[in-house]
Amino acid sequence: MPDSPAPIQANPSTLPKAGIDEAAFDSETGSRGQAKKLGLGLFLFLLVAGIVLIAVFFAAVRHWFALHTGTLHGGPDLYYNFWSGFGSDLGEATLISAVGVGVYTGARKVNCHTKGCWRIGHHPLDGTPYILCRSHHPHVPSSGASHEHILEQHRRYKEAQVANQN
Repeated sequence: MPDSPAPIQANPSTLPKAGIDEAAFDSETGSRGQAKKLGLGLFLFLLVAGIVLIAVFFAAVRHWFALHTGTLHGGPDLYYNFWSGFGSDLGEATLISAVGVGVYTGARKVNCHTKGCWRIGHHPLDGTPYILCRSHHPHVPSSGASHEHILEQHRRYKEAQVANQN
């Protein structure tokens, strides 16, 4: 049997892409870029228009805001209605926001480091800073560990300790 020639290493960028027309791909990317520019332009236009409307109707906007927050038609002093009504909710909103951020931060710290997984991670992956859940860790059985499996893992650990000491 004759020796076969070595395989030729091709540049992936020069290979034809299966099922993808290059011209259609470029026009799709271009239209996506144009859509982003149009969306940004529309957003900026609406932002400027909103600022202009607030500036033109500033007195009406200020009156509406004062009426609905309780600073207009005050009690013993000007801000009595604000702190007795709308303003009294600011402390509660701050407390609820702080608790929410704390819970999110705590969950983010202890959950599995696999993107999109919200399971609690208990198993460190050797050689990395990652902590994974039993579904994503390569050496943890996802169906549950049998007693024999646990004893086998412990035996291997003890043998590795003895080998390291010697």
